[in-house]
Amino acid sequence: MIISVASGKGGTGKTTVAVNLALSLENVQLLDCDVEEPNAHLFIKPEIKEKISAFTTIPQVDETICTYCGKCQKVCAYNALAVIPSSKKKGTVLIFPHLCHGCGACYLLCPQKAIKEIKREIGIIESGTVANLQFVHGILNVGEVMSPPLIRQVKKHINNTKTVIIDAPPGTSCPVIAAIKNTDFCILVTEPTPFGLNDLILTVEVVRKLNIPFGIIINRSDIGDNKTEVYCRENNIPILMRIPFSEDIARLYSQGIPVVNENEEYKKEFIQMFESIRHPIKRRMSDIMNII
Repeated sequence: MIISVASGKGGTGKTTVAVNLALSLENVQLLDCDVEEPNAHLFIKPEIKEKISAFTTIPQVDETICTYCGKCQKVCAYNALAVIPSSKKKGTVLIFPHLCHGCGACYLLCPQKAIKEIKREIGIIESGTVANLQFVHGILNVGEVMSPPLIRQVKKHINNTKTVIIDAPPGTSCPVIAAIKNTDFCILVTEPTPFGLNDLILTVEVVRKLNIPFGIIINRSDIGDNKTEVYCRENNIPILMRIPFSEDIARLYSQGIPVVNENEEYKKEFIQMFESIRHPIKRRMSDIMNII
């Protein structure tokens, strides 16, 4: 079973939930897919055992056979190539690596076969363990503008023999979709404030479009207003857990200590929450298999 943890905005406690849930369960793998700012390792402190480079592909043009027909520029949906005329020769091709999505259209459709794909490093993937917990995260290189290729490569390390927890990036854009896509359940972490509710509504629209079952955790639940509760009730969205605003939790967080390591009651709550979503997921998967 694969559970993603997401939020419409940063700072709601998404990583706190992902880490504490992972530490509360047995036979777990935690993937930190917030590759632009991974921080789950600060709390679980894994022993990193493997470090590999992650690559994407970009085009390379052999201008000795290129006819500068402009086909590559026309088929590129991301404007990553430009064919420019020149008075000294037939032309030149400019490639903008950070705009390239590595789709391969230019390579496949070049009439002269003048384009080949080459690797470009975009970051690293580290994996390790802490006790019985498997851990994987990606670290995007500084200056890179697209994280989904690295997120997808991190997800290739998913171990289907374990309960997998994915810490997704904040927001509702492409990185979030890359992280939560094809997960069995999505936990949306929010806070009872106008900004929290606004971004929660946007995230709910995303998970519904992707047809992913989901529920809500309200962090710092005793501050702000009750509009988040009202929204969930009116839209039949289950509230899985409420975490109060707590000086003790904040103190532990500032020291990099997961609350479940110090408070057994929170560990029980995370286990109960997991059980509340595990059985419906199993029934849903069983129904799908029966249809097939």
